[in-house]
Amino acid sequence: MTYEELVPVIRRLAIEAGNKIMEIYNSDDFDVKVKSDDSPVTAADEAADALISAGLRAAFPDMMLVTEEQSASHKERGDTFLIVDPLDGTKEFIHRRGDFTVNIALVEKGVPTRGVVYAPAKERMFFTLADGSSVEETGAFDPETAGATSPIRVASSDNAALMVVASKSHRDQATDDYINKYSVKDMKSAGSSLKFCLVATGEADLYPRVGRTMEWDTAAGHAVLSGAGGKVVRFDDHSPLVYGKEGYANPFFIAYAPGVELKEA
Repeated sequence: MTYEELVPVIRRLAIEAGNKIMEIYNSDDFDVKVKSDDSPVTAADEAADALISAGLRAAFPDMMLVTEEQSASHKERGDTFLIVDPLDGTKEFIHRRGDFTVNIALVEKGVPTRGVVYAPAKERMFFTLADGSSVEETGAFDPETAGATSPIRVASSDNAALMVVASKSHRDQATDDYINKYSVKDMKSAGSSLKFCLVATGEADLYPRVGRTMEWDTAAGHAVLSGAGGKVVRFDDHSPLVYGKEGYANPFFIAYAPGVELKEA
């Protein structure tokens, strides 16, 4: 598998999954079930997962695949694999808030190197090109025909006036306490992996996450942010956030533009 082969496939599958998700999102009603970890799952999660998984396995049969909705895949271990969250931000989806995304990424030697984040209700899509740089695509999002793309780049941050983005559904006192260590010009809230993309485009400087996430929640956004010049580090010691951990659970982390002077936890 080459990057030139990978990028068109993950872009196409993200759009096709987004179309399927929006069919259900725009329907009069949809069922919500509860998984064993008490998190919600809908028909949209399951339909998107089936579509993406089938497409990736057909295109790259020899590549290890980890996906949120297939618990058997969570037992596989390796440092190079494809990882999928077919619908990140299920709570946003259920409440029809629009801040949900399709996420597909390639992790190599513990590092997310290529990925796509598609927010179909927001009509925004971000992905890495074969050369590793990140772009935002605009247009009709045709799965077969690439639209117009523009390069994205992190902001040149002013540490006296930072723009901070935080979770819409998981905001807590610990997050606020950490944000208060900085000189903040303004705050914005967003759901799902869109927060990584807002840092990647320069719409925000800093995204701290003091709460539970899984690798499938973060890998695609991490790849997009890296391709735009940003960084993702552990909250505790500011070492790089690595992937392929047992159980695929993340520690707390900080995503940021490199001009931000990070504060200690």
